[in-house]
Amino acid sequence: MAAPQNYQNHGRVDPSMHFFVFPALIINLGFAIYIAVHFRHEHPWLGHWSIIVALALLVLAFKCRINDLKLQDRIIRLEERLRLASLVPANERPHLKELTVRQLVALRFASDEEVAALAHRALTQELEPKAIKQAITNWRPDNHRV
Repeated sequence: MAAPQNYQNHGRVDPSMHFFVFPALIINLGFAIYIAVHFRHEHPWLGHWSIIVALALLVLAFKCRINDLKLQDRIIRLEERLRLASLVPANERPHLKELTVRQLVALRFASDEEVAALAHRALTQELEPKAIKQAITNWRPDNHRV
């Protein structure tokens, strides 16, 4: 069984993307450049086209990853606003909209018992996400991240 999630081990690596797709596409770009340089006299357009396609695939992979993370952040924003609306005192609810997406994403790790106080601190002290995560004492794991 894996160790309980905390600030030190909460980062997630997607092995198929980080250790297969991205390296393969970077190597592909290297081969495309090699082809463009070494076969430039026999097939001048082939090399250029290989580089364009290799770059397009690399950009596509990065955009897919970035868009997944943006969508995940939007969903987390919604979930945390709903959770905070039920846990924060009524007089502080109007200020919840002042929390940034990055602050809400960091607050998702806080337990229900401490999230209201931590949200208040995030608002009043303008805490960065790293500081929010480090201030959490009762970590609520998020094992379903992209």
